[in-house]
Amino acid sequence: MTKSRSFFFFLPHIKLFPKLFVIIDVYLLVIIKKGICMTAVWIILAILVVALLFIWASFNGLVTLRTRVEEAWSDITVQLKRRLDLIPTLVETVKGYAKHESGVFEAVTLARNAALNAKGVKETAAADNQFEGALKSMFAVAEAYPDLKANQNFIELQQELVDTEDKIQASRRFYNGGVRDLNTKISMFPSNLVANLFGFKLRDFFELSETEQAQAEKPVDVKF
Repeated sequence: MTKSRSFFFFLPHIKLFPKLFVIIDVYLLVIIKKGICMTAVWIILAILVVALLFIWASFNGLVTLRTRVEEAWSDITVQLKRRLDLIPTLVETVKGYAKHESGVFEAVTLARNAALNAKGVKETAAADNQFEGALKSMFAVAEAYPDLKANQNFIELQQELVDTEDKIQASRRFYNGGVRDLNTKISMFPSNLVANLFGFKLRDFFELSETEQAQAEKPVDVKF
């Protein structure tokens, strides 16, 4: 028998599956050398092609979902940062009318610093819940000062804060939807086989506290 060239000799190099092609290559050479009929060879090839197409489609689907989740998380962090950037000016404005409420201002400042230094989804969500509580306390204090509520700077900050809160809620919903879709694909058979093969990991939801969940459609109430 003359020296045969491998069936996959002419295939372009595919970086994702080098070992898989080597195994298939060797297996097919063994089949050919043992004289197994070509019908069986083509059946095996058809099965392998279907399997590779499934792996390719599943991998691309997982990458698409992962990218969507990462983009949504990036949008959340941008909106959270925007809200945190409003706080120093807001605190100083309220201080001008309620200087004796130092405990409230300190709590807001500490919660803001914790939110700025939070890492990852779970830690950021916990810090954000704490920050929301401190912020509500400060606005409760502002309620007792009519002159403060009439202050133009304070009114503008309220409007910016409300707008940012709406964007955070929308980004949170989009992110959690993406995480749900990605986690489902990672967990369900047979796509979980591809996910495990390429190291895709389950993502954490950006969860609300019970109080925030009840008010998910009603962001921090800063209108007086």
